[in-house]
Amino acid sequence: MKKNIVVCVTGGIAAYKAADLVSKLSKKHNVRVLMTRDALQFVGSETFKILSKNEVYTDVFTDEDKPMHIEIAKWADIFVVAPASANTIAKLAHGICDNMVTLAILASKAKKLVVPAMNTVMLENDATQENIKTLKDRGLDILESDCGLLACGDIGKGKMPDPERIIDRIDYLLANKDLKKYKILVTAGHTVEAIDPVRYISNRSTGKMGYHIAKKAYNRGADVTLIIGPNDLDIKDSFNIVNVVSSKDMYEAVNKEFVDADALIMAAAPADFTPANYSPEKIKKEVDESNDIKIKKTEDIIKSLKDKKEGKVVIGFAAESENVIENAKKKLVSKGADMIVANDITLKGSGFKSDENKVSFVYKNKNATSFDLMKKSELADIILDNLAELLKDRKKN
Repeated sequence: MKKNIVVCVTGGIAAYKAADLVSKLSKKHNVRVLMTRDALQFVGSETFKILSKNEVYTDVFTDEDKPMHIEIAKWADIFVVAPASANTIAKLAHGICDNMVTLAILASKAKKLVVPAMNTVMLENDATQENIKTLKDRGLDILESDCGLLACGDIGKGKMPDPERIIDRIDYLLANKDLKKYKILVTAGHTVEAIDPVRYISNRSTGKMGYHIAKKAYNRGADVTLIIGPNDLDIKDSFNIVNVVSSKDMYEAVNKEFVDADALIMAAAPADFTPANYSPEKIKKEVDESNDIKIKKTEDIIKSLKDKKEGKVVIGFAAESENVIENAKKKLVSKGADMIVANDITLKGSGFKSDENKVSFVYKNKNATSFDLMKKSELADIILDNLAELLKDRKKN
């Protein structure tokens, strides 16, 4: 569902990042931009007008026949001040409204997210820190600055976070908290089954799908634990993260965390097989038949929970290359799951290593539902919508 987002751009070199932020937000939401006069020294208003597809307001006095700071204040679901200069933070803290940005924010009951960006010394100045504390105490959300090389050449805290991190915070603030009070366990990624110190058995799962589910569940108010195998994801989230390596590690971690969980979403792809014997020395290339690598089945994690799931919801995943729905139905029964998310791994652009997925949901008591190719982040919310319904039904019964 589209939200009404007001991006407030204030004077600072990081204003160029706001253009990327507005561009990305406009693909999913209704966006309007307010700018201070100092911000215009860094990026022109025409840039934001094109990106937001809306008029940009830089002055309290406009040609409109109504007070636009009041109109925008009522229209907004959230105000995002990015970058937020020390000057604007001070004005917000002390109720000074001498420009379009501060006027509209003061006139609005919408949520507010402030993203400080400035020189490290300015940020750490007692006056700035007290002003930030004042805003926090009043219920405004503050997204901490990043550390790194600043425009002035200094290295330290004060960088405006990348747009993706700001959007994650916006999503969190605007999300319906329908999963609040639930403990949700999510698994993600592949496992590594060591053959010797060099070689291993694994698969192509990146962990993206499970990670998106964990993030979205956290945004929707859940107490989230993510159990994830080796990965290249940039994970900086506040929920509990348990890193594992092997299928055995994941088995043990899931069985431990499942005790207190209300639901498990098994989005990981733990290896189905593991070497029967691990060689502590590297196996030489020149081997005879007596040195063939023997493998054995790994423990089926969801099956192992079958007798422990009373009152809990379990959603599994099935990566199939043929008879997708039929095979998913078999897994649903054999694993004792409440729902299976099945995808055809032969489809181009879907599944492993992709940012998109094309899946079908297979249920216990109703017909399967199939979806078109979509982004994994969007699919995560649909999976969680189904989880919310399953949890409600479980509570009734």
